[in-house]
Amino acid sequence: MIVKWRAVREAARGPVVTYALIAGCCVAFLTSPASGLNPSFGTGERLLATGTAYFRHWGVVPDELFSGAARPLLTPLTALFVHGSWLHLLGNMLFLYVFGAMTEERMGRPAFFVFYLCTGYVALAAYAAANASSDQTLVGASGAISAALGAFLCLFPRARVTSLFPFLLFLPLRFPAWIVLLFWFGLQWLAAHRAGSGPGVAYLAHVVGFSVGFCYAWARYRRTTRVRRPVTAGEGDSQP
Repeated sequence: MIVKWRAVREAARGPVVTYALIAGCCVAFLTSPASGLNPSFGTGERLLATGTAYFRHWGVVPDELFSGAARPLLTPLTALFVHGSWLHLLGNMLFLYVFGAMTEERMGRPAFFVFYLCTGYVALAAYAAANASSDQTLVGASGAISAALGAFLCLFPRARVTSLFPFLLFLPLRFPAWIVLLFWFGLQWLAAHRAGSGPGVAYLAHVVGFSVGFCYAWARYRRTTRVRRPVTAGEGDSQP
């Protein structure tokens, strides 16, 4: 009984918020038309129409967000739990699992939860503001996860991350977090300047989320962060 109780206590000390966010995104996806697992949404053209309506209801539509109506103002929050495909979901959840756990540990559970929602809202709203006339739907947790990456860079720059680099034949190599994350941020920044306002990846939301997350962590936590030995953050092989 003592051993079991210790195991329960150790589990309770883990990144509960990170796990809960991952679970929430997975449940939302599995019950959505995008998963293809719910026969009630139909097939073929009916499934396509249902999916489009689903994303417009729960996702961010830039030309509706600033219309003054109450419901669209909540969509940057609901959109954080909506994903458009299995690859979209798995890529985001992998990054959240790798970088969210240690960030949550440093910030604390309530603070990390509020940080995740607020930075995610800001990232999606910023993208919508930059594309205010667009009627393309924006969904996904990328903005909030990008903020977690920015905070991680500030708080744990010397942590070592195992990453797959295509230029090195996809060999798993270990690098300091600051190299991996700045390289990732540079790719997002370049892509954001090349991308138009049409459908695709919302690179601008990644850039804004990362920047806001880094700045917040620097202002709030950097001065009180103790010098710690390099730690292993985990593995990552895709981009949110």
